[in-house]
Amino acid sequence: MARIAGVDIPKQKRGVIALTYIFGVGSSRAKQILATAKVSEDTKVSDWTDEETNRIRETVGQYKIEGELRSEVQLNIKRLMDIGCYRGIRHRSGLPLRGQRTKNNSRTRKGKRKTVANKKKATK
Repeated sequence: MARIAGVDIPKQKRGVIALTYIFGVGSSRAKQILATAKVSEDTKVSDWTDEETNRIRETVGQYKIEGELRSEVQLNIKRLMDIGCYRGIRHRSGLPLRGQRTKNNSRTRKGKRKTVANKKKATK
């Protein structure tokens, strides 16, 4: 397995697909990285030479990825929560923040259903 930016890249996959295993690298950025490093998109990771792997490592190092990117995202969320804006409040309460309805769906954000017991009827 090739190791780039602290991530084990699968050997059996094509270069474009394998680079997407790195947090912060999608398909378009993977293509960009391989073009800059002058490596074919279709070659499998196992077929990369040491020189090609080093060029890819250098190119990937120019971008903000993995831990640095994760910490930046967390800081952005914390900033929203601290200033108390709408999105920050939704983050704090664990609800969806991009305008989705919450009456029926949004189970991913809200978690498992919490059943509420029925009120007991008053006896006469």
